[in-house]
Amino acid sequence: MRKNSIVFIALFSLAFVSCKDNASAKIDSANLETAKERDAKISLGTAIIEFDTKDYDFGTVVEGKVVEGIFKISNKGKTDLIITDASASCGCTVPEWPKDAIKPGESAELKFSFDSKGRTGKQSKTITLKTNTENVTEMLRIGGTVTAKK
Repeated sequence: MRKNSIVFIALFSLAFVSCKDNASAKIDSANLETAKERDAKISLGTAIIEFDTKDYDFGTVVEGKVVEGIFKISNKGKTDLIITDASASCGCTVPEWPKDAIKPGESAELKFSFDSKGRTGKQSKTITLKTNTENVTEMLRIGGTVTAKK
């Protein structure tokens, strides 16, 4: 019984001593303003990404040709659309995405190139975008057929 009393008193004393600082004095006003700005943007809603197409068919090309194309990206949301990364399913496809925010109601282009060297037959490649939309990731497809050189 005596051990329980000593443990209880020790815990109570520790709690009392650790709570002596005023918690509101520890708040950094700069962090508070940043949080308010972030919350105001969130309350506007999320960015909504829309594409002219999600599938690009380059048809039939001869091996060795570099195919270039464009996906048109529109922001249908109420806050800036930000694409943080665009990665291709293989090294033969190279995307160039807009690094600046796409404002609500505006559009931008994602350009890509596909190098068909050493790749014959039916081809299907993807570009995966990481965005600040509700889905976070979006996938675009590039496809066609590569014929051997004659």
